[in-house]
Amino acid sequence: MPDRPRGPRLRRALLAALVTFAVAVPVSGAARPAAVPAPAPTALGPLRDAGQAALARRYAVSRHDIRAAGRTAAEHGDLRRAASLRGMAGPGRQFLAFDGRDGGRSTEVVGDLSTARRIAVLVPGAGVGLDAYWRLRRDARSLHRKLGEGAAVVAWLGYRTPATVSPAALTTGRADGAVPGLRTLVEGLRAVRPAARISLLCHSYGSVICARSAPGTTADALVLYGSPGAGVPDAAALRTGARVWAGRSGGDWIARVPHVRVRVPFVATLGFGTDPVADRFGAEVFDAGDGGHSDYLLPGSRSLTNLARITAGAEPLGASR
Repeated sequence: MPDRPRGPRLRRALLAALVTFAVAVPVSGAARPAAVPAPAPTALGPLRDAGQAALARRYAVSRHDIRAAGRTAAEHGDLRRAASLRGMAGPGRQFLAFDGRDGGRSTEVVGDLSTARRIAVLVPGAGVGLDAYWRLRRDARSLHRKLGEGAAVVAWLGYRTPATVSPAALTTGRADGAVPGLRTLVEGLRAVRPAARISLLCHSYGSVICARSAPGTTADALVLYGSPGAGVPDAAALRTGARVWAGRSGGDWIARVPHVRVRVPFVATLGFGTDPVADRFGAEVFDAGDGGHSDYLLPGSRSLTNLARITAGAEPLGASR
């Protein structure tokens, strides 16, 4: 059920705040680029084999698809997309899946999945896409270096992310569409690495996706950070056996987002409800340091240290409960 503000006046004020946030927050990368054509990818099916030979074949097929999409982007005249795809197809890159259509989808592995005992799945939020994919890659590599040997990080760009400043970033529509893909990935990882510890690290709008995919998940940990809310009133409503963590850094502008859900008749429900770091949500809160909204996985940060510790199954430093 939506969180209901007390009285029409407060309801209108909170709605106005949400709408103002949607059109006025000064962030970069908000504009949605024009559609860039791409060929249909090779049909690979779900992940069923994590042996080195099977993974090498899968990575090779995805590399072929990325290069094909890059050629199409260059022919279309989008040199930025073509350059980004050339980087993604570089030596040593490992993609379990790639689809350049409709804004792009990809699943990249950093580390050796065939031997991984600890697996982190990065679920990004709004404003992430193929043209600025290097940011997600940077974060995955940073976390992998911190985790060390025996770990793999999966960077999952498995949905068309909303622009950071847009009506879509205030509703669950894009998250609902992303849930089947995330569930399929986690099920595949669990099937091929049954003894591995799997953690979902869900940033910003990505926390809404993780919350909606939480019931029945086989992940061991669900971590919501830099979250605008998870679309549920409390952690119990996630209906998951995973350990639920939440964190927000001191310099994150997401703290100014009203943590409400407001039903706009004939339009949509705006907002995502209870703040995951609030006591009443019931998550275990970890110290995320003082960085900004995009800084959680920066080398040397307290947030990176604690996200790595949670992924490894250790207690984070400075956990409040």
